[in-house]
Amino acid sequence: MGASISSKEQPVVLITGCSEGGIGNCLARAFANQNCIVIATSRSLSSMRDLQGEDQDKFFLQELDVVNEESINKVVNFAIEKFGKIDILVNNAGIHCVGPLVEIPLSSIENTFNTNVYGPMRMVQAVVPHMIPRRKGKIVNVGSVAALAPGPWAGAYSATKCAIHSLSDTLRIELRVFGISVTTVVPGAVKSNFGNASETRYNRLPEWKFYKAFADAIRSRTTLSQGPKSTPGEELAKNTVAAVLKKNPPAWFSYGRLSFVSAILYHLPLCIRDFILRMAMKA
Repeated sequence: MGASISSKEQPVVLITGCSEGGIGNCLARAFANQNCIVIATSRSLSSMRDLQGEDQDKFFLQELDVVNEESINKVVNFAIEKFGKIDILVNNAGIHCVGPLVEIPLSSIENTFNTNVYGPMRMVQAVVPHMIPRRKGKIVNVGSVAALAPGPWAGAYSATKCAIHSLSDTLRIELRVFGISVTTVVPGAVKSNFGNASETRYNRLPEWKFYKAFADAIRSRTTLSQGPKSTPGEELAKNTVAAVLKKNPPAWFSYGRLSFVSAILYHLPLCIRDFILRMAMKA
């Protein structure tokens, strides 16, 4: 089935992780506000119920689990059959993982990498083959300022975002020859449902054996990004979309509370950075 008339000029955007209250949901709305056709996805349609009453010419809701290749292929095929193209892929879906590295169950670390690293790579490998023949397309990978200064209690999560930053750097060069751009979006502390989801996962973990004295500090890491001064998700989304829709989008786009501070920490000598993070995280 060829592209519909209405979608020939409108950018078609596929976004993962669009559950209500999250950054992906805000990105979906921001892209739609810029006259894009948005394929908003999450693991369940019920988590995107707030988008169901929106303009159905702009929002197309699909269930997608980034750890399941069959689920990914189903949604990508839907997009190609209905619109004939995917102009922009936004890899936003991700999960948090909090706990001391020597005690947190390895299965939790594996699950975090499967979602945060292998998930985006599954999406890239499924979507890019449809971009290459058109010699155009944009990949947006959502990283984190946590990768700039990995501190205690969220080492697994920070490592996944470090991996995404690194993979994006390679993809940016490899895909350039096909006219495909890659942008790494690096949010700071942004208001979302991320903290609640993180706390829910944390409550399923066993009690710490060696780090019992640090239990309160470790638990507080689940909601660190959700302080009263956190940047509104809508603000991050609006600025991110403006950057991505440029003819030549930036390779790196960082925005939100603590993004500037994290960039400074990244360039500090390790002994100074370690001291600051130990004090901040009560380690």
